[in-house]
Amino acid sequence: MAYDLIVIGSGPGGYVCAIKAAQLGMKVAVVEKRSTYGGTCLNVGCIPSKAMLHASEMFHHAQHGLEALGVEVASPKLNLQKMLAHKDATVKANVDGVSFLFKKNKIDGFQGLGKVLGQGKVSVTNDKGEEQVLEAKNIVIATGSEVAGIPGVEFEFDEKVILSSTGALELEKVPASMIVVGGGIIGLELGSVWARLGAKVTVVEFLDTILGGMDGEVGKQLHRMLTKQGIDIKLGAKVTGVAKPGSGARVTFEPVKGGESTTLDADVVLVATGRKPCTENMGLAKAGVVLDSRGRIEIDRHFQTSITGVYAIGDVVRGPMLAHKAEDEGVAVAEIIAGQAGHVNYDVIPSVVYTQPEVASVGKTEEELKAAGIAYKVGKFPFAANGRARAMLQTDGFVKILADKETDRVLGGHIVGFGAGEMIHEIAVLMEFGGSSEDLGRTCHGHPTMSEAVKEAALATFFKPIHM
Repeated sequence: MAYDLIVIGSGPGGYVCAIKAAQLGMKVAVVEKRSTYGGTCLNVGCIPSKAMLHASEMFHHAQHGLEALGVEVASPKLNLQKMLAHKDATVKANVDGVSFLFKKNKIDGFQGLGKVLGQGKVSVTNDKGEEQVLEAKNIVIATGSEVAGIPGVEFEFDEKVILSSTGALELEKVPASMIVVGGGIIGLELGSVWARLGAKVTVVEFLDTILGGMDGEVGKQLHRMLTKQGIDIKLGAKVTGVAKPGSGARVTFEPVKGGESTTLDADVVLVATGRKPCTENMGLAKAGVVLDSRGRIEIDRHFQTSITGVYAIGDVVRGPMLAHKAEDEGVAVAEIIAGQAGHVNYDVIPSVVYTQPEVASVGKTEEELKAAGIAYKVGKFPFAANGRARAMLQTDGFVKILADKETDRVLGGHIVGFGAGEMIHEIAVLMEFGGSSEDLGRTCHGHPTMSEAVKEAALATFFKPIHM
């Protein structure tokens, strides 16, 4: 059977692309190497980690956050097996949901490793070694990314002592101590989970700030908050060794600027130093698909690779490795294949860190605006001055809005605080429509809400806040 579109990979980019294409009238097939749909995100990434983040926060809140509200309870007990079962149930509900949507949209699924044979042809090899060739007018590569190691450091993930993000979601008991290599989103989120459950967590980060690439002021604020929560963060540290000397793990690092090395021992070590595109063993080079120096697939502005009719989206191409970025690209490429004008606005892609408090960002940072020589103005408002935040004892953090100094057009928004991941989107919508800080500041917000801090930050950007 010949298809209009074959999508290789069923992560957020792949499955959204497939569904959108089917909605536009195409006959679609999806090739997935896992036994379940959803890719890394639904199976071992975004979804299970958020289940564990929420559950661990509820446990921590029951331990420390209720008495001040007049709720007195006995000391809570951790049932890690039930917590992991909640995580697994959440994953199953999501992957079953994708399977249902495929059936609803009459999308054919093929389980196995997909390879691009050239224009219009994909081979699928299942776990028994059996191969079949599928044909289609168009192909979309959406194979996502996988865990990257540490440059120049040799070690193996056993997922028991030396962990990737996958193993860090499967620990059968709370370790007494954990070293996290990498102070980015994945390291801080998973480090937070186990710190809340009782582990002594130490983060070792190469850069001189956590959350490199995010707004510097936000990174510093979160650093202070996580330190207050008991997480030890070591910055400017280059890891030179990861080993298992005995029953636990050992990490050796030295100052990036030079100096004596330090060795730390812990029960487990989580290596969270980023991800790399899944472009190996797919026959891409043989087929003529061009890759860049980082192993990403080269595409034009319409997501097409060096082969006509072969497209790529998500983590295998340029841009941030974010599930929602892949989803938007999946919709756009399906529309382009259907003859429509698919488009992604890369200037308005939010990013969220699900620590507690959360961090959310969209658009430019102050550092980026300064580097580009753009004149801008800043408006800030602390949650400490917000009525709803006070009522909920969630006064840590602030909202910051950056706007063009001449036009007042909002160029970026940054939030660190409770519920930041939900509040960031009104700034994203405003930016999508080219709105100004005055537009946002003059928009009526419900009272009392945390979102009023966004309005106040906007007021502070173009004139003055009311409640400060």
